[in-house]
Amino acid sequence: MASSTASDGVSEEQTGKKSKKTKSQVDESELLTVPDGWKEPLFTKEDNPRGLLEESSFATLFPKYREAYLKECWPLVEKALGEVHIKPSLDLIEGSMTVCTTKKTFDPYAIVRARDLIKLLARSVPFEQAVRILQDDIACDIIKIGTMVRSRERFVKRRQRLIGPKGSTLKALELLTNCYVMVQGNTVSALGPYSGLKEVRKVVLDTMKNIHPIYNIKTLMIKRELSKDPELRMQNWERFLPKFRHKNLAKRKEPKKKSVKKEYTPFPPPQPESKVDQELATGEFFLRESVKKRKKMEEIKVKQATALTKKQEERNKAFIPPKEKPLMKKTAKAPTEGKLDIEAIKDKVKKAKTKKLGAPPLNPAPPTSSTTEKKKKKSNKAKSKG
Repeated sequence: MASSTASDGVSEEQTGKKSKKTKSQVDESELLTVPDGWKEPLFTKEDNPRGLLEESSFATLFPKYREAYLKECWPLVEKALGEVHIKPSLDLIEGSMTVCTTKKTFDPYAIVRARDLIKLLARSVPFEQAVRILQDDIACDIIKIGTMVRSRERFVKRRQRLIGPKGSTLKALELLTNCYVMVQGNTVSALGPYSGLKEVRKVVLDTMKNIHPIYNIKTLMIKRELSKDPELRMQNWERFLPKFRHKNLAKRKEPKKKSVKKEYTPFPPPQPESKVDQELATGEFFLRESVKKRKKMEEIKVKQATALTKKQEERNKAFIPPKEKPLMKKTAKAPTEGKLDIEAIKDKVKKAKTKKLGAPPLNPAPPTSSTTEKKKKKSNKAKSKG
């Protein structure tokens, strides 16, 4: 009986441990997944009834061409920021916008959103889009692309590649990321959810690094389709995503003259010999001055003589006639001079000895057909006359 109770106790402990493990696994998976339609609760005055201790403010400059637009939409900006109890001010003389908190401000992050709002307005983002930054689930990202490419022409081409023909590439990027993207000058302003901003930044930086945006757009489209499937949501998507390889470009042209680096030595190069050292080595140092002068004069005379001969040769080149080309072309089979065929000459001599002067040949050749035909024609003509 005692053994049976002990075994029951062990089994209960094991089952208890297993149930704890399964519960912990379930809790972790639930914590990792955000339920659909869930939103973070709004920050109200009840969360911070006493307000802020000190006043904080931010200011930003805007270009001259934005002055007219900001003047028109400034009442709307004041109304939107007034709902969050933040005071904006526009200075047209200095060309700056300022936002500061008031005593009624209860949300400490509202001033940061207001700062982003005036930044976006300065970067040519329309007010209708920039106001969305005041929402909790919307953020902004200003990407600086001006210093990423050295050549100005190349920078303009790559920036135009990001926009696409008639803005089609930018529109596709906006639809896939649910973000508003504005390309202006040396910056790209993006406004939308955090996940979309991350993708926009990646696409923009890759485009400036000479990777076409169409590749990233294709991967975003595949990810969008995969996220709809609840089974594949927790799996790795690398097997579905396309892998683009760089094409092997032509090899870089190597210079004609390659500079070979010398081996590194910690010792300095040897000191060049002075004139006195050279004279000591040759023995000229111990000669008299008159002998030295005579030697120098002889060297100068030798140099002058060589220079004169060179100049004379150059002058004489003008009087040398050019080589004329032969008028008749050489035949393919030229007779070999110097080499005589001795056997052929012997045969000719033997034939000449057998022949007698004025005698007919031993084997007369038969008359040709042409001569017989001529004789027949003559005889026919004589008969017709007779």
